Formats: sequence, structure tokens, C-alpha cells
Amino acid sequence: MDRAKPFDIPKREVREAYKRVRANQGAAGVDGQSIADFEADLSNNLYKLWNRLASGSYFPPPVRRVDIPKDDGRTRPLGIPTVADRIAQMVVKRALEPLVEPHFHNDSYGYRPGQSALDAVGVARQHRKFKSLRRHHRRSRQWLDRIARRQPRLFAHWGLLQGRGWTMGAG
Repeated sequence: MDRAKPFDIPKREVREAYKRVRANQGAAGVDGQSIADFEADLSNNLYKLWNRLASGSYFPPPVRRVDIPKDDGRTRPLGIPTVADRIAQMVVKRALEPLVEPHFHNDSYGYRPGQSALDAVGVARQHRKFKSLRRHHRRSRQWLDRIARRQPRLFAHWGLLQGRGWTMGAG
């Protein structure tokens, strides 16, 4: 049996994506349509978007470019998509994310749900601290081992604790 639409996109997915985009707010895109404007004819707008997505005829419109000031006085460009395009992106995100997320490495933080650049920095700091602690532990142990070889009676218990089986008088 032939399906009417080449892509099986439930209408409820488009509505759910709309709810998430509305919750995020955001500025109007190149078409000047705000979320409030989009809601003025919500059912019709969502149906048109679903129809284009499901039929494969959706093409995203251009994004509105806004220059964002940086701390050093320069600016960086930011692209603001239209409300309809943000909804379309959310539909695709919700469909693909569960499929691709399990394939990412646990230490991958870019554009992942529940992960941020601050999380990545925190993990990197922990790795650095752990590496530093291991290095200091190794150096401390080497230093104690040298003393234990020179003064076996003072450090006989050190060898026993370390599992080396040292006894009093062992050198």
C-alpha cells in the first residue's frame, strides 16, 4: 500500500515541537513573525509546516543575521531562524536524538542533552587533578621507599601496608 506522505511524521510531533519552541521564546526570524504572530493562526501554521515536512517539500528560509557584541569590542554574527524553521528543527531533533545519542562517547559534550561546556571543563579539571594526585602519590611513595631502604626498622610497617612483606631488618 502506498502512503500519501513519504515521511511518517505524526502531527502530534509537530505540535510537541511547537510547545518546546514556544517555551524557549526567542526573537522573530527574517520573516518578522514572532511566536505570538505564529499563534494567531496556530492550527493552520502547524498544518502547513507538517504537510511540507511529511511530503518532503520543506525548505528552510534564510536566517536573520544579528551581530552580537563580544567582550573585546568586536561582534560575532548570530543567525536567527524563523519560528516555523525552529519548530521544524525541533521535530528533526526529537526524531534523531534518541537514535544517535547512544553512539556518542561519554566524554563528548558538544550539543548533547544535559551536557554543557562547563561540564566538559569540570571533567577536564578533575582529570588534571587526578593525574596530578597520581604523580604526587608516585613521588611520595618513591621518597618513602628510599627512606625505608635506608632505615628499615623505622619503616618496616610501611612495607607491610604496601603488601611487600617487609619485615624488621629487611633492606
